Amino acid sequence: MKLNKTGEAGAAESGDILVTVAPSEEPGIQIELSGKSVILKQFGRQIRELIRNTAEENGLENARISAKDNGALDCTIKARVRAAIQRAV
Repeated sequence: MKLNKTGEAGAAESGDILVTVAPSEEPGIQIELSGKSVILKQFGRQIRELIRNTAEENGLENARISAKDNGALDCTIKARVRAAIQRAV
């Protein structure tokens, strides 16, 4: 899937995640994850993997994904990534 613009979904509020998806000239999916350090230390690897898997399931190939997590559940993360991708197409 080719992205035409930048798409964003979610909010930077507690219990949510703000996801921004943008086209990239570099091959592959680059993920930049930020948020509360306590959450990232414990769940950072799992969140990155969930974002990458969701992006790949939606046919994304070359993109920059920026995510600011504030304790979102897995189902919320997947929904925000999907919505951001759809807004960027």
